[in-house]
Amino acid sequence: MIQQSPARPATRRLPRLEMLLGWFIAGVAFLPNVSPAAPPAVDVTETPISAVDRDHWAFRPLRPAVTPPAQQASARNTIDCWIAHQWRTHKLRPARPAAPHTYFRRLSYDLRGLPPTPHELETWSGRNEADAVDRVVDQMLASPAYGEYAAQHWLDLARFAETDGFEHDLIRKQAWRYRDWVIDALNADLPYDQFMALQVAGDELLPANDQARIATAFCLSGPDMPDINSQQERLHNVLNELTSTIGSVLLGLQIGCAQCHDHKYDPISQADFYRFRAIFEPAVAVKRNQSLSLLSERETPPISHLMLRGDWRRPGPVVLPAFPRIANPAAIAVPQPAPGTSSGRRLALSRWLADPANPLTSRVMVNRIWQSHFGQGLSRTPSDFGTIGDPPSHPVLLDWLATEFVKRQWSVKQLRRIIVTSATYRQAGHDGKSAADPEHVWLAGFPRRRLSGEALRDAMLATSGSLSSARGGPGIMAPLPPELLQTLLKNQWKVSPRQADHYRRSIYLFARRNLRYPIFDAFDRPDGNASCSRRSQSTTAPQSLLLLNSRFSLDAARRLAGVLLRDRSQVDAACFQALFRRIYSRAATPAEVKLLATFHDRQTMLLQTANRAPSQLALPIPRPTELSLASAAAFSDLCLAAFNTNEFLYLD
Repeated sequence: MIQQSPARPATRRLPRLEMLLGWFIAGVAFLPNVSPAAPPAVDVTETPISAVDRDHWAFRPLRPAVTPPAQQASARNTIDCWIAHQWRTHKLRPARPAAPHTYFRRLSYDLRGLPPTPHELETWSGRNEADAVDRVVDQMLASPAYGEYAAQHWLDLARFAETDGFEHDLIRKQAWRYRDWVIDALNADLPYDQFMALQVAGDELLPANDQARIATAFCLSGPDMPDINSQQERLHNVLNELTSTIGSVLLGLQIGCAQCHDHKYDPISQADFYRFRAIFEPAVAVKRNQSLSLLSERETPPISHLMLRGDWRRPGPVVLPAFPRIANPAAIAVPQPAPGTSSGRRLALSRWLADPANPLTSRVMVNRIWQSHFGQGLSRTPSDFGTIGDPPSHPVLLDWLATEFVKRQWSVKQLRRIIVTSATYRQAGHDGKSAADPEHVWLAGFPRRRLSGEALRDAMLATSGSLSSARGGPGIMAPLPPELLQTLLKNQWKVSPRQADHYRRSIYLFARRNLRYPIFDAFDRPDGNASCSRRSQSTTAPQSLLLLNSRFSLDAARRLAGVLLRDRSQVDAACFQALFRRIYSRAATPAEVKLLATFHDRQTMLLQTANRAPSQLALPIPRPTELSLASAAAFSDLCLAAFNTNEFLYLD
């Protein structure tokens, strides 16, 4: 076995953990300084890590602060200096600054997942000076809506769902508590090093704190089959899936490829995989017909083995817990505590993840945050920083951001603030794709992005004045089409009895692995069976059919019409302007007002000619009393059409 050097003394004080929701430190578990008690490991033949391996961009130490190139006149911060340097190198002309309404709409969706209200837009659009923009950004970051939106990105990575998956797809009754923990942690701006630490070792860091234990559900959020015949096989599969997820999400390495054999491309051996897996083995236990929940240490750590060819029935050489060699150039060891105490392995992992000698952790998270604002990361393979992943387009900028991230106490909100106040982020988008930069790699214009299914649903509820502000609690089961219910087993979808709950934010809808809510399914939400680092963005006919014909879309359109026609005796230009401000966050042009009026008049005439009964009309909710039925229903149709436009679906 490759010998690990002795654990070096801790030079970094354990981070404070009382910041989130009034937590208190109930006593931090420190690793005892004792001799190893585990059985000796058997030698494993593996290729040593070479200097060439360590020279790969992801494994190099973070670059020290580098003076950015000459500042552009339009630059607002260091990001712009490095981006502009690439513009000059590639002879690109940047786009003009975005119009205020475009920027604030983009900002609102990117930080809250919701459109700005007409009042907010009117207030903000007159504040284009830097300090005023900073205040708007801070206001959005302080909103509870921030955590509700940002949490979905992390839940995609955590393969979160509230059921087990597979045939029976049993409900995990307490899974929603982890979802709420993530939301609260992000809203509290829990430093990312603590955010990671609690999810891998919360029970060891704060053994008396229920919230810290709930955080460890991250490790066990993947699919599972509790009724499988061999519980030993189940445990093997769970541990392998857990280990692979930790590697891809926190380290950006596809270490799961080494379950059966040495990685074909990256310097990760099969022994590396099983040594890393051994860190979690004392904390995972399975029991037939019981869903997994939280990590919990066993008194006596099991003996860990390399599984020959990845077969759970063929245990090979004994391995001791260790971090992947390629990501551990300082050879920091996992201490072996005395029998009868917590193994401390995950506590050691939580320290190592935030150790300055580990450059992966900050690089990976910074890249993910950048992706959430520009649609793709500086490296376009956010969970694969290995040799076949994409190298960063702006490597010096990535290192500067990673260094700044750590320097600012791992504050995700501060990092987002730097990004969204940059001139790069505030650019207008190009019409179509630039011939010189078709993939928007060099960001000489803001890349257009489609809203996610969750953001679309929330925006339709928000603009129609029906979005509930209720927060937290068990997942809500909103009504489903009958044809979808028929695909489920009996009682797998019991519609929540309180109708107001059906209008809560998408993050609170029940997340079932074997069935996704229709608008989420159509707009590419992952199924939760594996960690998803970047959603696909398809363009399909079912998307248009759903937005135009679903009961949800029609209900939202009718409620929007009801809000806009309240206390009005006629449909006029003021109604059309109000519609545009709510849907598109801008005023309608005279030509657009004329187009809307023409549509409304024509649709009113058609409905009058059809002479339908009131029950067959899409009347606004509430129904205006001073308008004809045909005119009111025609305006609902107009609202439905507005929900189906590209300008509503996309961020410019």
